[in-house]
Amino acid sequence: MNAAPRGVRLHIGIFGRRNVGKSSLLNALTRQQVSIVSPEPGTTTDPVEKPMELLPLGPVLFIDTAGLDDVGALGAQRVERTMKVLDRTELAILVLAEEGLGSLEIGLLDAFEQRKIPVLPVLNKTDLAQPSEATTVTIDRLLHRGLKPVRASASRGEGMAEIREALVDLAPDDFLNAPTILSDLVPPGECAVLVVPVDKEAPKGRLILPQAQAIRDLLDHDSYAIVVKERELREALARMQRKPALVVTDSQAFLKVAADTPPDVPMTSFSILFARQKGDLLQFARGALAIDSLKPGDRILMAEACSHHPIGEDIGRVKIPRWLGQYIGGPLEVEQVQGRDFVEDPSRYKLIIHCGSCMLNRREVLSRIFLCQRAGVPITNYGMAIAYSLGIFERALAPFPAALATYRQASSSRGAKRMQPMP
Repeated sequence: MNAAPRGVRLHIGIFGRRNVGKSSLLNALTRQQVSIVSPEPGTTTDPVEKPMELLPLGPVLFIDTAGLDDVGALGAQRVERTMKVLDRTELAILVLAEEGLGSLEIGLLDAFEQRKIPVLPVLNKTDLAQPSEATTVTIDRLLHRGLKPVRASASRGEGMAEIREALVDLAPDDFLNAPTILSDLVPPGECAVLVVPVDKEAPKGRLILPQAQAIRDLLDHDSYAIVVKERELREALARMQRKPALVVTDSQAFLKVAADTPPDVPMTSFSILFARQKGDLLQFARGALAIDSLKPGDRILMAEACSHHPIGEDIGRVKIPRWLGQYIGGPLEVEQVQGRDFVEDPSRYKLIIHCGSCMLNRREVLSRIFLCQRAGVPITNYGMAIAYSLGIFERALAPFPAALATYRQASSSRGAKRMQPMP
């Protein structure tokens, strides 16, 4: 990988009304002409993303958004897209000008607070007007909320150092202390065997992102990896003088890898590892139980974060629906969403199955999980659904004792309810 993928970057959303200087601020922070700047209101129509390195934080992704006060039918759609950015925002910049804090800004601050998103208020355009009583009132109201505003002039590049320093101070702990992919399961000096199928869907000349990130995670923590294709696993294990700490497979090869991996060697999949790093492994484990409640004809949703062109036996469109159909005894009604598209109302589905989410940040995955929880719809992920439908779920969860215990407890509770006599 030559650059950090978007999914591992700190997502910093820039919000505010039209013409408060959001785009100018992004250009000043990045020292590049990223966004078009114009005195004409509504110049920014769609979210504009700019990745960069913000030391000492590391890789970040700035997201410039359309104005909260955009008008008309198109304006309403732009505002809707702006609000969707909240689902992946980990740190927010609220840009204010002479209007100060109005109902739109208050509503946005409330949304930040509900989502526990740290926010930096920036009083922009200080070069155009002297501090006034309205400015003092705005600052007092922000301080009352526990927020420390920074004064700036984006057009002149003034206040940028203070903004960068404040962003570093506000970076959320769950980003700074993000869970590893697998290095906590493979002690320093120990080995993980990574099973990487090379089939029609494998990208030519490179590994897919989860595989590359897993290797890097091991190297960063002084562990090492052996990479094999699924048909080479048995021989590779036989040649090893010491058992590996973990075997990780692409979920599509689960059955063969489970058969070829000795029972005393922990085994799981890349997808399940990313379910832990990017989402909520315990919630996904509970969600997998819903597979037992599916009936032929039930509607399920396959949610895929990347937007590759499907070919052959696509995992989300062909293989998982087929395995689930075999498990429940008939075909399901399957719908798909890709990329950043997600359903507004999950209640239409009996189950939602999400990919490993290597292209999304953790905030966005957790937002989707919360949306499903609120609608009372179970959600699990690709690797867990595959392992469950193939009858190797407990084996795949064995490296994660808390998730395995959660699954067993939920399974036991469900079994007990089924055994209760009818009133």
